Amino acid sequence: MMSKKKIMALMMSLSMLAAVGCSDSSAAGETPAETVSETEAAALSEKSFTSLSEENVKKIGRTYLAPDGTLWLGHTDSGIEFTFTGTSASVTLTGDKNAPTEWGKDNYARYAVYVDGERVSDDLMTEASRTVEICSSDTEKETTVKILKISETTNSTLGIKSVDVTSVGDIAPTAEKKLKIEFIGDSITCGYGVDDEVKEHHFSTSTEDGTKTYAFKTAEALDADYSMVSFSGHGIVSGYTTQGKAVTEQRVSNFYAKVGRSYGPSADFSLQDIEWDFQSFVPDVVVINLGTNDASYTGGSLELMREYTDGYIEFLGQVRENNPDAYILCTLGIMGNTLYTDMEAAVIEFSENTGDEKVGTLLFDVQSAEDGYAADWHPTEATHAKAAEKLTEKIKEIIGE
Repeated sequence: MMSKKKIMALMMSLSMLAAVGCSDSSAAGETPAETVSETEAAALSEKSFTSLSEENVKKIGRTYLAPDGTLWLGHTDSGIEFTFTGTSASVTLTGDKNAPTEWGKDNYARYAVYVDGERVSDDLMTEASRTVEICSSDTEKETTVKILKISETTNSTLGIKSVDVTSVGDIAPTAEKKLKIEFIGDSITCGYGVDDEVKEHHFSTSTEDGTKTYAFKTAEALDADYSMVSFSGHGIVSGYTTQGKAVTEQRVSNFYAKVGRSYGPSADFSLQDIEWDFQSFVPDVVVINLGTNDASYTGGSLELMREYTDGYIEFLGQVRENNPDAYILCTLGIMGNTLYTDMEAAVIEFSENTGDEKVGTLLFDVQSAEDGYAADWHPTEATHAKAAEKLTEKIKEIIGE
């Protein structure tokens, strides 16, 4: 049994340790450096974060960190997400060279800001620069912030110059999700016209909203991280055409290995000149939805349909080379299923030629009048929702859920 004297000595020793934060690096009775640092960190203070990296934000989709520290967003639904504990947050955005121009009026980048899952801001980047107040509170609390560019890459880009917070500690990236999906597509995947349900109306980034697409809804339903690679008017062997000639500059394969693409006078760089690092986002499933624009080129020609099949086989090789472990799911049908059997033939031949068994197909239902039509006959959110249900179930089968 421990003597009373030893018990008193032990209690005094424990008391001294408690006074110095359970650290033996400082003499008893002194305030150690660690305690001062923790006290300072616990106080609210204003902080600015530039040159955003994976250490402080989760990057969503394909992004590019420029030498000046601006994080550029190109593709649909690309962005950042982070958490912080504090009282306020704001973000400083920069527009590309489209923003202050007449050319840019139907091409301004559209973005949305979310706080704890709720959209609090939805606007067009019509200026060269602006600061957006995200949230403000009288008391400190933990908050999750997400900033998404919800229009497509070809018409404009959006830069994030800094994130500024009044917080306890730093901002931090949200956790990565177990499942990762890459979506490769055309205007359907971009959400072309989804906010304009007048079929006679035409393109504007102001009516694009990638969060209302089958792709985004599928990722949400599966609680998956995603990356969109989509360009309106593009296809496998040809972009949309009314001339009967292939528009080869609008082949998705031309830009699949790039960060993005922009038609306009963009920033001081071109996203299509910047190589994408495929290790930055390694998908479990790649969903391809291409062929709607090719159909305007192939028409009823068996020879041109075969050209589409051959081109699809070649593109599958490019996708597989950059995503060696992903399941590749080839889809078509929302705005017409003309080339579905030709796409299916490509998948069968690719699998037979390579022995690749991690590739398959899915036929979407063609949009119906009862669900309406968006600008230029594009799918409404109701149509996207139905496609998402079908795709979600198919991916569940693929991943074994």
